[in-house]
Amino acid sequence: MSDTIESADAAAQAETDAKWLARAIELATLNVANGGGPFGAVVVRDGELIAEGQNRVTANLDPTAHAEVTAIRAACQAVGQFWLAGMTLYTSCEPCPLCLAASLWARLDRVVFAADRDDAARGGFDDREFYELFARDRATWGMAVDSVRTENAPEPFDAWLEQDARTDY
Repeated sequence: MSDTIESADAAAQAETDAKWLARAIELATLNVANGGGPFGAVVVRDGELIAEGQNRVTANLDPTAHAEVTAIRAACQAVGQFWLAGMTLYTSCEPCPLCLAASLWARLDRVVFAADRDDAARGGFDDREFYELFARDRATWGMAVDSVRTENAPEPFDAWLEQDARTDY
């Protein structure tokens, strides 16, 4: 009996996933028609749409305005908090490292994607470069990332810890 329940649950989840991925793909395709990048995303909680996002990098001149990030931002505004526990992010394409990090910071329960990094590379969006970059020593990066520890470096964290009314995250 439990195998039957599990297979019914899996079938229902697959149907739900297909529905929300279809919307993310639709948003991505519409965005291309409007001059944007081929990426769309939705945030869903308990089967209800919380927010949508489309890639706005070129439209907003914002390299962080990926579809997943814009959907996460909109969802946080919609629910009035900076965390999205209990929610799922559906996205038209495998998230890049930026979007994966944003998903982790948002504390999403799940991320589901349709196209993968190979599809993105075929379209000229080769996120593999960034995945590979993070695996290498920073000394080999094309951009310098330097630590310059000043005497007062910990000051902002000391001030933070002294605040009784802080919102921990």
